[in-house]
Amino acid sequence: METKNASTHGATNNFDQEALNYHQFPKPGKIEVNSSKACTTEKDLALAYSPGVAAPCKVIAKDPKRVYDFTAKGNLVGVISNGTAVLGLGNIGPLAGKPVMEGKGILFKQFAGIDVFDIEVDATDIDAFCNAVRPLEPTFGGINLEDIKAPECFEIEERLKKEMKIPVFHDDQHGTAIVSGAALVNACEITKRKMSDIRIVVNGAGASANSCAKIFISLGARKENIIMCDSQGVIYKGRTNGMNKYKEFFAADTEARTLTEALRGADVFVGLSVAGALTPEMLKDMAKDPIIFAMANPEPEITPDKARAARPDAIIATGRSDYPNQVNNVLGFPSIFRGALDTRSTQINEEMKLAAAQALARLAREDVPEHVSATYGGKSFKFGREYLIPKPFDTRVLLWVAPAVAKAAMDTGVATLKIEDWDLYREALEALQGPSKIFIRNAINRVHQNAEANGGELPRIVFPEGTSTKVLKALATLVEEKICQPILLGYPERVKEKIAALDIPALKDVPVIHPSNHPKYYTFVEELYSLRQRKGINLREAERLLAEPNYFAAMMVQMGEADGMVSGASINYADAVKPILQTIGVYKGGVPAGLNFILLEDKFLVLSDTTVNFNPSAEQCAQIALQAAKIMEYFGITPRVAMLSYSNFSGAEGTPCKMKKAAEILKKMRPDIMADGDMQADTAVNAEIMERLFPFSDLKGGANVLIFPNLESSNIAYKLIQQIGKVEVIGPFLMGVRRSANVLQRTTTVDGIVNSVVFTALEAQFIKEALKKRQEKK
Repeated sequence: METKNASTHGATNNFDQEALNYHQFPKPGKIEVNSSKACTTEKDLALAYSPGVAAPCKVIAKDPKRVYDFTAKGNLVGVISNGTAVLGLGNIGPLAGKPVMEGKGILFKQFAGIDVFDIEVDATDIDAFCNAVRPLEPTFGGINLEDIKAPECFEIEERLKKEMKIPVFHDDQHGTAIVSGAALVNACEITKRKMSDIRIVVNGAGASANSCAKIFISLGARKENIIMCDSQGVIYKGRTNGMNKYKEFFAADTEARTLTEALRGADVFVGLSVAGALTPEMLKDMAKDPIIFAMANPEPEITPDKARAARPDAIIATGRSDYPNQVNNVLGFPSIFRGALDTRSTQINEEMKLAAAQALARLAREDVPEHVSATYGGKSFKFGREYLIPKPFDTRVLLWVAPAVAKAAMDTGVATLKIEDWDLYREALEALQGPSKIFIRNAINRVHQNAEANGGELPRIVFPEGTSTKVLKALATLVEEKICQPILLGYPERVKEKIAALDIPALKDVPVIHPSNHPKYYTFVEELYSLRQRKGINLREAERLLAEPNYFAAMMVQMGEADGMVSGASINYADAVKPILQTIGVYKGGVPAGLNFILLEDKFLVLSDTTVNFNPSAEQCAQIALQAAKIMEYFGITPRVAMLSYSNFSGAEGTPCKMKKAAEILKKMRPDIMADGDMQADTAVNAEIMERLFPFSDLKGGANVLIFPNLESSNIAYKLIQQIGKVEVIGPFLMGVRRSANVLQRTTTVDGIVNSVVFTALEAQFIKEALKKRQEKK
């Protein structure tokens, strides 16, 4: 029976207690195994196990390479440890180290979509450990060695790399080295140093320290410029006490014998030792703009505040997330293994490690997207002294590092599978980060294909909120991705000032229009007056309304000066949609309605009407369904429409009767569309319920277009799904309008704006092509 708190044994503070609760409740541990295939019927069982499982077994027996086609081996990594060097806890054994290995599995899955089995081996002897790991090669696509003490870890990795034909990677050595290597490259860039000139002092001589020093050399540092220290002081030529062959490699020809002496005139301190090993006094004798990587965990060799007090000119990195420049291995190992697995590499070699480090260094110099800032409480990041390397939750890391690693694997001949199309590969990586990524990427590809077919011309999209921070940040991505030709409305000097303040050079040439100064302003006024003169708007009122950016943007679309518009980032939905309906209007027979995409792992649904009509009639529901069905058809998906109610096929008075009638009307409008109603939501989406209880229904295979009876039910449903469902929701989008126009939710994010503009651009292209064909017929 669950108790309120985990056992307090071992908890020394509130955070420890929180960590214990996290690991114990609601069930012990952090990982579980989920089936990737359905196994709910007798047939499923027969396919999953006997007798069906014999078929892939026979194929693999004939051709062992087919194991990657029929099993999870190609996406499975073994995280293996003997618990002899667990974090800062030391030799606590394999059992006590298991929570760490489970945690590693979570990071592999979260950041690269890689599955993990953690294996804790009760063996401290090198031969025994290797003998336990080597036979596991048929199971895994790669091996991540973890928390094994030095110097045994060096020999274990060396032996297993020679004896196994899958990647073997000791992350404690190489992960820290790769990420700190990227940070060092950028620190040298900022301080205008050459790698070949810098003097480096490494404090610590374990696995991480050894590997860091080696990758620094590979990145351009000179071995003779590196001094390594351990608990007994400087590792110098001729020293015999506490030495081994790995330390001997870094034995320096120097007079220095202590860390203090070694640091005199040094450019870089790299700490992989213990808290407090570096004092403020030691820093005072270092070179100008000292680079200090104090990476001991959980407490660094010196805290950034103490280091900066002694040397205000210092560039500082630690292993902690509560300080800038966190050297976190999660920036490395998930993406590195992703690239290695995707090329079925036989090893992770030095070139692949260097490619990862260089990719991280390059990425840090790029502009940081809004969604990364949002993850870190809205804090802005820009390449410089306090932002040397990307943040762990920057989703671009996978997209930069994995391809770099994969290419290095191919270039050096360790890849057994070639990647032919790098754009498709990056799209596959995006898909690992959630269904919305691949959905939006497919839409972007369609925009590009349509533009190419039209001589490279991109849709002109007007944005009435020209000084909105969110809109401007979104436009940076949209311009870079070549989604549209943006037009901003507002006072030009204010908009340009905002662009400069946000440092978005990509927008410096974007046209900015002040409505009343536009040469066609009075033409637009006349047009609005003509459209609305019998609906309460006189000429003076038309002139006043057209001075408002939302009305002016809508009129630009109406008059062909723009192909689409997106608004609503700073005003409520009703106020944003009103100018669109009054100016652009709906097409003949159309019904303005909001639509949301619900993205699941293997499919997507659309919900409507989620934003406009309070209580649509049966006729309106049918038209809304038809509009939504056409969107599904545009994406190449056969629409299956459910008219939702609180009952199943009762046709009772009220909502059931209305939705039953809506289904009948839709069938008359489009007999080829599979549709039915009234029905409950679970019946609509669960094909098994439908087939078992309502076999007479025309709807087969589960609905993918869900039409709600009123605004209350639809709005509640999509917002509830958005908050508690394990799905992604995109939208709302505005249907039924004559031209492409969409309204944002005020709570939308920069990514949400990007998504809306992508679909606005796509819709604008579709409408433009349809109008062109209609004109040709005339």
